[in-house]
Amino acid sequence: MIRHRLTTDNGERGVDIVRIDLSGKTALVTASTQGIGAAIATGLAQAGASVGINGRSVGSVTAAMEKMGTGTEGALLAAPGDVTTDEGLAQVTQALPHLDILVNNLGLYEARPALEIDDAEWRRYFETNVLSAVRLTRAYLPGMIDQDWGRILYIASDSSVAIPAEMIHYGMTKTALLAVSRGFAKAAAGGGVTVNSVLAGATHTAGIEEFVYQLVDKQLPWEEAQRAFMREHRPLSLIQRLIEPEEIANMVVYLSSPLASATTGGALRVDGGYVDSILP
Repeated sequence: MIRHRLTTDNGERGVDIVRIDLSGKTALVTASTQGIGAAIATGLAQAGASVGINGRSVGSVTAAMEKMGTGTEGALLAAPGDVTTDEGLAQVTQALPHLDILVNNLGLYEARPALEIDDAEWRRYFETNVLSAVRLTRAYLPGMIDQDWGRILYIASDSSVAIPAEMIHYGMTKTALLAVSRGFAKAAAGGGVTVNSVLAGATHTAGIEEFVYQLVDKQLPWEEAQRAFMREHRPLSLIQRLIEPEEIANMVVYLSSPLASATTGGALRVDGGYVDSILP
C-alpha cells in the first residue's frame, strides 16, 4: 500500500493522510518489462495488487519479474504475449482470465519526417498503439461491468493535444486514445467501472534517450543533451526537465484505486505543464 504522511516542523512523521490499498485486486500492465510500464507495475504491486507483467517474450518477462520482485506487497504474475496479435492476446487472457485493473501502456514512437511516413507505418502505429488497447478493453470490460468494479487506463501523451512535428503518426494514435477512453467510459456508465487516459509528458527512459539523440547533437553528454532537447523541442515545459517514470506511476496508482471513484471519462495530465491549456 502507498501512504503519504504529514510531517511536523521537527521532522517527525505524522498521521497517514492518503492510503492506497489495492490488496485483492488483479492488474495487467501491457509492455511492463521496462520504462514507464515497469514503474506502473511496481507501483501497483507496492499498493498490494497482483500485477501481470507483460512483454513479447517469456525471457523478457522473467527477467523483469526478477528485477522488480523485491519490496512489493502484491504478487507479480507472468503474462507474456504480443498483444498486437490474436495469438498473443489469447496468451495473455489465458494467463489472466479476470482483471480488476487494465493499464494499456503499450506504445511505440520514433521521430520521422511527416512526408516520409508511408501507409504501412501509419497502420503499424495505429494497430500497436490504439487497436491493441481496444481489443484488450473488449476482452476485460464486460467482466468488470458484471462485477460492478474496475479500472481501465490508457497511457496517452501530451502529444495527443500538442502534435509534435517530428512524429505526427505517434501524436495521431495518442489523440485516438483520448476518444477511445471517453467512448468506453460511456459504455461503462452508471456503475463502479471507471475509464480514463493519462497524458504523460516526455519521460526519462532508455527509449527516450535514444529519441533525444535523434534530435540533438549525438556528441553531447546526456545531461546537456536533455537540456538541449527540452529547450529546443519542449520549450513550454514548466518543470523544464524530463519526467521520471515513477511520477507517471503515481497518477496511475491513484486512478486505479477506490479513491478515484468519481473520476472517469477524463484525460489527466502528468506532463510537467507542457500543454499550454487549462483543459486537455
